[in-house]
Amino acid sequence: MADMLWTPPVDVRERSRIGGYLRWLREHRGLDFADYDALWHWSTTDLDGFWRSIWDHFEVVAHTQPTATLAERGMPGARWFPGATLNYAENVLRMPGRADDDPVVIAHGQTRAPVTLTAGELREQVRRVSAGLRRLGVTAGDRVAAYAPNIPETYVLLLAAASLGAIFSSCAPEFGTRSVTDRWQQIEPTVLVAVDGYRYGDKAVDRRAEVDAIRAALPSLRHTVGIRYLDPAGPAPRDALGWDELAAPTDEPLTFTPVPFDHPLYVLYSSGTTGLPKPIVHGHGGILLEHLKMLALHHDLGPADRFFWFTTTGWMMWNFLISGPAVGASIVLFDGNPAHPDLGGLWRLAAETGTTYFGTSAPFLLACRKAQLVPREVADLSALRGVGSTGAPLPAEGFHWVYETVSDRVQLQSLSGGTDVCTGFVGGVPLLPVYAGEIACRALGAKVEARSADGAPVIGELGELVITEPMPSMPVGFWNDPDGVRYAEAYFDVYPGVWRHGDWITINERGGCVITGRSDATLNRGGVRLGTAEFYSVVEGLDEVVDSVVVHLEDDEGGAGELLLFVVLADGLELGDDLRKKICRELRTALSPRHVPDEIHQVRAVPRTLSAKKLEVPVKKILTGTPVDRAAAKGALVNPESLASFATFAERRATGHRPA
Repeated sequence: MADMLWTPPVDVRERSRIGGYLRWLREHRGLDFADYDALWHWSTTDLDGFWRSIWDHFEVVAHTQPTATLAERGMPGARWFPGATLNYAENVLRMPGRADDDPVVIAHGQTRAPVTLTAGELREQVRRVSAGLRRLGVTAGDRVAAYAPNIPETYVLLLAAASLGAIFSSCAPEFGTRSVTDRWQQIEPTVLVAVDGYRYGDKAVDRRAEVDAIRAALPSLRHTVGIRYLDPAGPAPRDALGWDELAAPTDEPLTFTPVPFDHPLYVLYSSGTTGLPKPIVHGHGGILLEHLKMLALHHDLGPADRFFWFTTTGWMMWNFLISGPAVGASIVLFDGNPAHPDLGGLWRLAAETGTTYFGTSAPFLLACRKAQLVPREVADLSALRGVGSTGAPLPAEGFHWVYETVSDRVQLQSLSGGTDVCTGFVGGVPLLPVYAGEIACRALGAKVEARSADGAPVIGELGELVITEPMPSMPVGFWNDPDGVRYAEAYFDVYPGVWRHGDWITINERGGCVITGRSDATLNRGGVRLGTAEFYSVVEGLDEVVDSVVVHLEDDEGGAGELLLFVVLADGLELGDDLRKKICRELRTALSPRHVPDEIHQVRAVPRTLSAKKLEVPVKKILTGTPVDRAAAKGALVNPESLASFATFAERRATGHRPA
């Protein structure tokens, strides 16, 4: 039994937004639920009743009401809220519970002084930029692209584009030219808004050459708008408007184009580490309903909250964060190096901004733990009541660290989901306790199951994570996939009519979940499937090991194959027999003899995506003979040079030289 680290207060139903929702269900629907499990079962069986209750409870602003809730239930092809017209931006900018002079966007970074926008100022900025886009000829269905960081202008641009029914897409400015053009050549934007550069810690990063190259590669562009972010006094890009011109004063009122429920809102992308990134189209209505549900009912956010998540504009967590005002919450934006000047920086930012919900990644929390940081000693975190972790599984020791060094009062919510649904489908909820190493529940409306090798649902056993009922925020489709073939292949090729997500999950008797890594990176030793997450938890728990990646090379003849571990060591350390033996001993003791690698090798870096995910599959491809340029798209990596050592390793193995 896992350690229970937090329990809900006895009056949680009186104090939480999900408690208010339960009272509303009793009053308006005649429904009474004894506990979260009963509520979840209803939400995943009566899809019409549940999702219509979200629409009604949150009083979605619609121009025409739907004729039904779910017209087609099959996947792919589910049809939600037919006949409805609405606008995502209108619902976000309603900002329930907030007055015009309330601060709702609080932006900090390492490039310029902090910026705060009140509710009134945010609406005014969106009004002006919406009018500016209209002057540039932007209409419903046009694509507006932002090569810009997590700053207010990017947020305003998204809302302004959405207000017109235009389709937004962002790439963080750390993306290289190839990564950007691989994405945007697919969707052919007509307007590009781009920064001149940014600061990452002490380092100034000029992106003007990249902007020129991106413009040259996109013949669809009709207009470019420059944001002088790195150098406010610098020149605007040639033949380009300045942001001030786009946002010029105007008498034009702020209006919202009514669009169908599934009208494209924005395009997000798969990581693009192998082949072109998949352009995933999300709709106005699906994103709105999903984010209202998650932010209010699961994260318990409302008008009294300041909501932060460390993210760039190249990760779906940015899109999740910026829906905060739709439930009345203020959002805290940050652009820069989260470890500058030290790992205490973001915790001090939380104190300075009065953050009540602090979202980050599991690797960041584990890095703080490894550095022996005690956040409550470097920052006043008395306002904090929630901590969110995603991006990778958070092991039990990460949970213990939060409760020992951040606060024993916060609710720690580990969650997992994906770009594909732009949300978490397993996470936390105020009604349930927190157990070390465990995701508390399956989210409302998310019919998540674990499937065994024969396709049967299992409890208490490792299985493929599947979703067996549709969710409104599943993609409208992929761009340029009119017959839906690529979309169907991506999620429904293994189990027809059932979404296969590509993760290993164990769901226990009480509904708690443990995700143990990507199913395509699974270690299969002697017929036993081993997830990578628990492996990394042990290896990277050692003081000597900074990072690691493990791959299993199968034996074509059915043997055990080879388990290869690559480690990045702390500065000045070299991998020797003593450390190899220590690693093996820890794995054998903490996990099992099956987890002991056949070989351990030292590398300078582990390849990671721009959103910090490890790339086990491309490493495995390189080790089995795939050329580097075909195994991974270098522009999607934060450290593409890291692939070279694996290619060298593969060459030496192929020629019979056993690497040291």
